[in-house]
Amino acid sequence: CGWNMTSIYSSTKHKGERKSTKIPSSYSVPPKAQMNVHLKGRDLLTLQNYTADELKYLLWMASDLKQRIKHKGEYLPLMQGKSLAMIFEKRSTRTRLSAETGFALLGGHPSFLTTHDIHLGTNESLTDTARVLSSMTNAILARVYKHNDLDVMTKEATIPIINGLSDLYHPLQILADYLTLQEHYGGLNGLTVTWIGDGNNVLHSIMMSAAKLGMHLRIATPKGFEPDLRITEITEQFSEEYGTKLLLTTDPFEAADNANVLVTDTWISMGQEEEKKERLKAFQGYQITMQMAKSAASNWTFLHCLPRKPEEVDDEVFYSPRSLVFQEAENRKWTIMVRVSFCSAYTTGLDSAWFLNK
Repeated sequence: CGWNMTSIYSSTKHKGERKSTKIPSSYSVPPKAQMNVHLKGRDLLTLQNYTADELKYLLWMASDLKQRIKHKGEYLPLMQGKSLAMIFEKRSTRTRLSAETGFALLGGHPSFLTTHDIHLGTNESLTDTARVLSSMTNAILARVYKHNDLDVMTKEATIPIINGLSDLYHPLQILADYLTLQEHYGGLNGLTVTWIGDGNNVLHSIMMSAAKLGMHLRIATPKGFEPDLRITEITEQFSEEYGTKLLLTTDPFEAADNANVLVTDTWISMGQEEEKKERLKAFQGYQITMQMAKSAASNWTFLHCLPRKPEEVDDEVFYSPRSLVFQEAENRKWTIMVRVSFCSAYTTGLDSAWFLNK
């Protein structure tokens, strides 16, 4: 992946002091650290083209960063002197805060840019913006309406592009979800994840990755609100390739049967406000409740990427011990930190020698 993790762990600073640290067994390089992963300098537009090993490695690193920084108080200025451009066409709480605080915690400088702050789409084309930002920053995190805009940026920029959300995918959210489930269950392989709601960008990202990590997937959407057909076809191929089960239905109670994880999201995304009345009518009966969860597995949990509306899940479930939503929200920070770090490492020449000389 471009980083010698053993070198990193043996030469990091602790609370501002140079310190040689023996690698604790619980945080040692994972068994597959020498596996064929290629993360350095990679764009992240979708999880479709990330392998199972690469996903596992990202999750391992996010978990390790969380343990070392949050729980052990270590100082890891991996991105010192680096900068991240953050383009936000859509407002955000979790994506913005997790990216800003996470990148800053690693010693980098995040720059938050909305369409009101820069000329994007008004006096300057997306192509020109991508080229300018490439000359001044080390990576771009973009939260956009049209996924095609990310494709254009990827083509025109000379630095990595990270999808902070588009109308087609939300990969950063799903990495946070997987880290949360991994922490709670101790692993992901064999879990049954049930999606109840709209066939949207969050679901698409689950579909592009769940089977690779050994998870079975059940999807319940109202008629007319199914996930993208092309993505469904790819998901079916992944399910067959990795030997997992896939169910698509319009019955949320059928989907919830024996599920380990119940997941939903907003029924009305930004830009769909005019469809609110139609959508609320179509989604009647899709609210996740304790009654719906009765047929789920005995160890079931609940996820929602937030912000949440009561019609999607009632308070009894949302604020129950089964709900992992606030742990899930925090984990966006740790997974973003890992993904952005690998992007920036490529463009700034970070390697094991850099850490050894710190």
